[in-house]
Amino acid sequence: MSGYDFDVIQRSWVYLFRDGMTFTLTLTFLAMLGGIIFGTLLAMMRLAKFQLLSTLAGGYVNLMRSLPLVLVIFWFFFLVPYIGAWIIGSKDPVKVGSFLSCLITFTMFEAAYYCEIMRAGIQSIPRGQVSAGYALGLNYWLTMGKIVLPQAFRNMLPVLLTQTIILFQDTSLVYVISATDFLGAASKVANRDYRLVEMYSFVAVVYFVMSYGLSALVKNLQQRIAIVR
Repeated sequence: MSGYDFDVIQRSWVYLFRDGMTFTLTLTFLAMLGGIIFGTLLAMMRLAKFQLLSTLAGGYVNLMRSLPLVLVIFWFFFLVPYIGAWIIGSKDPVKVGSFLSCLITFTMFEAAYYCEIMRAGIQSIPRGQVSAGYALGLNYWLTMGKIVLPQAFRNMLPVLLTQTIILFQDTSLVYVISATDFLGAASKVANRDYRLVEMYSFVAVVYFVMSYGLSALVKNLQQRIAIVR
């Protein structure tokens, strides 16, 4: 171990966590929030009786789940500025920035996975709950919003959080567009100081500790929900 210089971690501690981890955690939280909202809407569309809505939502989900995430990151990073320019009628690409581009990418990509989780949660609610909502004079959307979704969220909360842990891990892929997430920050330090083994080992340990700790909390939450039932 004499050839390793782990002091590089101490020298870069502030940069790694202030810039890198802040980027990663912010992206994870906002993408989770947007993904759950958009995914819930997609799930409701997939379960709607109107065939066109169901087909469109199903096509979107199948498309996103069939593409590699890193490829979607590249597409959105290069295409979003031109899409924005087309929307506002500008001749020049809109300056979006790496963070906003990553946020849009992960929100739209993760929504497909959250959609399937929410769809399973909605379908786990007894059909009698829906019939009761209709009997009270509520329409489809009100029945979902006031009766079905609150119960579905409770049932699916552990799975939603597990998917969020996967999202946290997947954010490391944004380094391919030179975004300064935790892995990206570590990569820059590693290449600057020629200490790739030390930095990537440290990144692996941090991701393992955080992911394992969060998984343990989710498992504990799942047991608590099972007891309440």
